[in-house]
Amino acid sequence: MNKQQICIIGGSGFVGLHLCARLVKQGYRVRVLTRDAEAAKAVRVLPGVELRQADVHDPAVLEAQFRDQAAVINLAGILNERRKGDFETVHVELPRRIVAACRAAGVRRLLHMSALKADLPEPPSRYLRSKGEGERLVLAAQDLDVTVFRPSVIFGPEDDFFNRFARLLMLAPGVFPLACAEARFAPVYVVDVAEAYVRALRLKETIGQGYELCGPKAWTLHEIVAYVARLTGHKRLIIDLGPRLSWLQARLMEVLPGKPFTRDNYLSTRCNSLCKSRFPEIFGITPTPVEAVVPAYLGPREHNHHLSRLRQWARRD
Repeated sequence: MNKQQICIIGGSGFVGLHLCARLVKQGYRVRVLTRDAEAAKAVRVLPGVELRQADVHDPAVLEAQFRDQAAVINLAGILNERRKGDFETVHVELPRRIVAACRAAGVRRLLHMSALKADLPEPPSRYLRSKGEGERLVLAAQDLDVTVFRPSVIFGPEDDFFNRFARLLMLAPGVFPLACAEARFAPVYVVDVAEAYVRALRLKETIGQGYELCGPKAWTLHEIVAYVARLTGHKRLIIDLGPRLSWLQARLMEVLPGKPFTRDNYLSTRCNSLCKSRFPEIFGITPTPVEAVVPAYLGPREHNHHLSRLRQWARRD
């Protein structure tokens, strides 16, 4: 076994890109499994990263790819389903197969991405319920050295949260009806999340534990959208919708390309995405505030360039 070799599922996504970069900087060799090597080419250019096209839902493929790895990191997750059952496939069955493949390949260390509030006794949405089931499944594997992370909404230059609202504000005709305006979040910086994963690999005290990851400040969704509007220069009248109109908006928007907002998303906002305590001291990380990062990719200096990117994304969706 190569003590410096890490295998990542979901490594070509937003968090994965930053985690791969941090791992390589710390001297690790990284193997990223992806179903679409062409779409994951941003990872391929990182030195020390090996990109392998693989069906991660095939137990035999997972076992073969895990052999000689020091640890496995599962970042796989989806916010919306294309087909009914996708949540269970990605959030429950895939972790089950990963645990089995770790055992078969002799890999003890497993880091798993869950979601904030997935550990509630009765999560309100199918997304959170499936995340919670997957989390319980991996933590129950006591023969493995498991650490679970539950982040709030994650932000950074490539995020699909602040950027999505910037795009929607750009397309809005003067008025912006906002569902779930009072829902609360504590956005956490993607670099802080990636660093917590890297440090957990070397901290035996994190084995068998689950950690909530939040930024230093709680925001309502209205405050977040108003902040994005100020940064991007989109002057819109933000109208907060009550529960019934929020549900109706979700029902309408979930049939649009890209599913900007769904009824299951609405249900997830019924529990605030706030941590019970501050960023875990064990990692020695001071969480980065939104104001220190987001203006760099949504602010005035980047406005024209970002508008171009938003228009491209709008055409894509």
